This record gives sequence, structure tokens and C-alpha cells, in this order.
Amino acid sequence: MRVSEYVQYDAVGLAELVAAGEVTPAELVAAAREAVRAVNPEINAVVETWATDDEPAPAPVPALGGSGSGSGRGGAPLAGVPFLIKDLGVAMAGRRMELGSRLAAGHVPGADSSLMVRLRRAGLVTFGRTTAPEMAYSITTEPAFHGATRNPWDPRRSAGGSSGGAGAAVAAGIVPVAHATDAAGSLRIPAAYNGLFGLKPTRGRVSVGPDFDEIFNGLGVQGSVSRTVRDSAVLLDRISGTEPGDPYSAPRPPRPYADEVGRSPGRLRIGVLTQAWGGRRTIAPVADAVSRTVRLLESLGHEVTEARVGLGVGWDEFVLANARIMASNLAASVDALAAAFGRPVDSSTLEPVTLAGHEYGQRVTGPQLVAALAVRNRVARGLAEYFGSYDLLLTPTVPELPMPLGEYGQGADALDGFGWIERLNERSPFTMAFNVAGTPAMSVPVTSDAETGLPIGMQFAAGHGEEGLLFQLAGQLEQASPWAGRTPAVWAGSPRVR
Repeated sequence: MRVSEYVQYDAVGLAELVAAGEVTPAELVAAAREAVRAVNPEINAVVETWATDDEPAPAPVPALGGSGSGSGRGGAPLAGVPFLIKDLGVAMAGRRMELGSRLAAGHVPGADSSLMVRLRRAGLVTFGRTTAPEMAYSITTEPAFHGATRNPWDPRRSAGGSSGGAGAAVAAGIVPVAHATDAAGSLRIPAAYNGLFGLKPTRGRVSVGPDFDEIFNGLGVQGSVSRTVRDSAVLLDRISGTEPGDPYSAPRPPRPYADEVGRSPGRLRIGVLTQAWGGRRTIAPVADAVSRTVRLLESLGHEVTEARVGLGVGWDEFVLANARIMASNLAASVDALAAAFGRPVDSSTLEPVTLAGHEYGQRVTGPQLVAALAVRNRVARGLAEYFGSYDLLLTPTVPELPMPLGEYGQGADALDGFGWIERLNERSPFTMAFNVAGTPAMSVPVTSDAETGLPIGMQFAAGHGEEGLLFQLAGQLEQASPWAGRTPAVWAGSPRVR
């Protein structure tokens, strides 16, 4: 299969070709490898690729236990599809996972994580890993270890983070869907920056075990970014569910998410928040994109009104709690890695902002962490009150266009560990609230900037366990305002690639 043909299909479409005997998994992986060779030198999204047997895991896929597992279509609806995993958050036996950091250089897990087992059983052919900022501790992917990942729409700009490699790889046509994680917007920001669909599931929807019971005290979750809504829905069907010992679970959906994509959401009551609780003001082109999205939603029959949304706490208290949760978890991870590899915690192994976060995290006391978790609870209760009156909340995913490379890190050497998290919340003030609350939220590439052509993502958030409703609306928006035909400047399907 030529790359120009390969990029015309989403993951479900490719799997259908495999099932019909029209193409083999080996041919699909060969096309994906050719796409890597063609575009990765320009965007630096893929750290490495490796040999595979090019054959999917056997189907049908049994449930792995726990709610939601194996709730997708029968068999393996993604069998034979090339796939990339992020350089952190998922362990694949025998393959390096270095967390974007010199501290973890050469780390090779000895066993699959629970998510990797599910990805294999979904039939995906994982042939490489994507870039991530060091320890996922940034909303742009510019690690010292592997270098900056560039946005396929404009290589002078960031691809977002921390799943920036995944976002750039999918947007450029290397794979139709890729693994991503989200602890502060880490899959929604790359989705917005790269013109993709990305849904952050409810806390507990996908297991992060067995090596972790939670990531950043429950703020971090597993997910994906994709070019079509149905790919994300089918993949979530295959990876959902708890494992024995997991501390969180999510209510089992009434039907597969794949079935929700074509299902009408009915008339929804949607609140709009154009300016965030704190942080940067939304720039005019993004605010205009919100207004255009409101008009689209109204044309589809939804009731859309400006809303007052309480966080349950003040902005400064919110940021402080996040800083204490994230930095204390970072410090523990850094110390464990340093001990495991016998490496020092200094500038030879870590970037300045990671060192600052480590130092700040070591100073967080037990009572301070408990107080921060109490803030997490108040935010969850505050947002739950909002969703008692509205079906969804619409915001920009981020308040500005994709930032130029190098901008986010300017002056970072002068920031302490709190200052770095304060910057994160300032530059992405809409996303983290839903990590704290543990509720689902998605970025949808509904529109773009008229002047630059850059994609602008719209975030829709829902109440606990309401991914199905989000998929219903996403499918409706995809039909009403299709984005599949929009391709970036760096695209594997361009004529220069065979």
C-alpha cells in the first residue's frame, strides 16, 4: 500500500481492509514506516521504531475483568492497525520507556502494563514510541533529551504537550490514532494544537496499573488522539475497565462508545465559558472561534448560554494545590528513578525546571498534600453542581494559538517549582479543572484561524462518567463541520511521498 493511500483511511477503515483481505498488517506497517521516514525529520515526533511481527493479537478479545472491559464491537476492530505509544505512561515489555529524560535513559520495562495488554488484545501493531517532555512536566514537547517536536501545521510552532509527539505524528499522517496521557490537558492541548480529536476519560475509566495505582494523585489518565471521532471511541471501548487493586472505577456505559458516535445527543443545554477562571485572557481569534462554535451548536438545535461556573475554590488556592500535588509526585518519581539507575539528581540528568519541581516537591509536607487533596474534592463538588444544571460546558481548549517554539521556556531558569506550575495553569487555564475533578472532557477541531489557518480546538466537558454524551456530540459536530479534509503543511500524503 502506498502512503498516499494509507493516509486516506482512519484506524477503523484500515482494520476493515485487513479483515477483508485487501491488505496485510505487514503492508500497513510498511506504509507507516515510510511515513515516519518522510515526515519525522521535519517534526521530530517519533523517538524510535522497532521490528514487529506485523500480526495482531488473536481475536476475539476476552474481557479483562472490571467494568467496561471488552465493551466494543466483537472481535478486534483495530486488528492490524499501526500504532505508536508515548514515551511514558505505558510499559511495553522489552521496549525502552525513557520518560523524555536522561535520568531514565535506557530504561526497558520487563513486562507489559495493563494498558499495553489491552492495546495488544485490541489487535493494534505497536511499532514505536512518540516524544514527550521530561517527566510529562510541560504543556509543550521540547525536551533536552530528544529535542523539540514541531507542529505539522507550522514547524516553527509547538505541537503542545505532554503528548506532543502523539499529536504531531497523527496530524502528519504517520498513524491515524496514537496513545496519549492527560494530567493537566496533556492530550487535549496537542489535539487542539494539531487539529485532532482528543477525549480525556473519566478518572478510573482506564487502568494505569499494575505499577501505579494512580498518576499525580488521580489527575493523570490514559487516552488517545485521533483524526476521527470513531477511532477514539473504538479504542476507548477496547482499553476501558479496571484491574484488581485499582483505586478508582467509572460507571459502565450503557452501550459501546462506538455506537454513540452516530447516535443523536438530542437537544443539549450547553454553558459557555469564553474567559477562564484565571490565567491568560482568551485572544480575539480564539474568542471568535468560540462564537462560531456557539452558532453551529444553535443551528443543530442545542440551547447555548453564557454560564457562571464555580471551581469551588479561588484560583490561587487551585494553583497552589495543583503545584503541591504535581511536585510531590514528581519528587517521588525522580528519587525512585535515581535510586533504580544509580544516577545523580542534578543538571547532568534533569532539566532546570524538573530540578526546581523536584526541590519544591521535597518540601511539600504531609499535611500540605492532604490539604491539596481536599481542594481536589472541593473542585469536584463545585463542578458537579454545575453539571446538575447543564449537560455540557464549552470552553476554548487553550486561550491562544499554538505557541512558537522556545516561548514557553523563556525565563524558566528563574522559576521555582511553584512558578513552573503557575505558568502551566496560566497558559492552559481551561483544561486542568477537569483533571482535578476527574470528569471527562474532549477537544474537538471544529474550526481554524482565518488568518493563519492554524487549528483551534474547542473543549467540551461533561459530568462524571458521561463520555457517551461527549461522543454523541462529537459525532454530530464531525458531520456538521467536517475536518477530515484539512491537512497540515507537513503531511505524509503529500505528492513528495510515494
